[in-house]
Amino acid sequence: MQNFLDFEKPIAELAGKIEGLRHLDDQSSDVNIADEVSKLEAKADKLLRQTYAKLSSWQKTQVARHPDRPHCKDYISQLIEDFTPLAGDRNFAEDYAIIGGLGRFRGHSVVVIGQEKGADMHSRVKHNFGMARPEGYRKAQRLMDMADRFNLPVITLVDTAGAYPGVGAEERGQSEAIARSIEKCLGIKVPLISAVIGEGGSGGAIALATANSVLMLEHSIYSVISPEGCASILWRSGDQAKEAAEALKLTAQDLEKLEVIDEIIPEPLGGAHRAKHTCIKALGDSIERHLKELLKLNGAELRQKRREKFLEMGQKGL
Repeated sequence: MQNFLDFEKPIAELAGKIEGLRHLDDQSSDVNIADEVSKLEAKADKLLRQTYAKLSSWQKTQVARHPDRPHCKDYISQLIEDFTPLAGDRNFAEDYAIIGGLGRFRGHSVVVIGQEKGADMHSRVKHNFGMARPEGYRKAQRLMDMADRFNLPVITLVDTAGAYPGVGAEERGQSEAIARSIEKCLGIKVPLISAVIGEGGSGGAIALATANSVLMLEHSIYSVISPEGCASILWRSGDQAKEAAEALKLTAQDLEKLEVIDEIIPEPLGGAHRAKHTCIKALGDSIERHLKELLKLNGAELRQKRREKFLEMGQKGL
């Protein structure tokens, strides 16, 4: 059964009517069921298009967090052949919030690193809802070191509300681990492509997204803090999350205008969760296109361009 968001209630009502008509016995009804279903489907499609053509920043935040949205594992399963996961940071423990390993992406051997939120309650608890601890970011650093040593491109998939804020994580050096991960991203001499596939929250996201090419799905978000967190600081209440979402400029469209990201990947009508395979393929096509361009550069050029890219952010108009 499809999960509808709050702002999709009119669409949900139409979907319910369509489902009800389909269960009617066509032989015992005086109404032409097929015609009625067709009319309602056309109406629902029109309403869906109208709704998604004018989503607010808060509504996009809801879509980015949709529980049925494809996660890191879905992208790896469809895009990466012969994926071999690698575990542990060789220092403290394995962090299931970050998945990483070796595989082949459309003929290229690559290292893949991504944040996994989980698809049900059991897997969400296992993956800590995609919120990594220090050992997760240290594992990412280890994998990027390996990629650099063996000259393998790195693909990162970002989907996290932020780094885990627990006491244990802070005691083990959460901020230092994130900073080292950003430093590692800036230092490697291989192509680094990052895609925000859902929620890109704070330093927990940029630790994997300091890349040569930063891509975002159409209805994903990327911000320095969550709307709820921002509202709790500015207004002392999470009730102002909608206003905070607008002020944060966290949508892909906002960030493209600000030149923070390089490309927006269109999603199927109604969001990535409505046609997962189509959306994953579209992202794969974009990654392949960027990878081909980056492979033309040598290691020193890749690192220099990556550093310049981030140093120049915010300079426009100054």
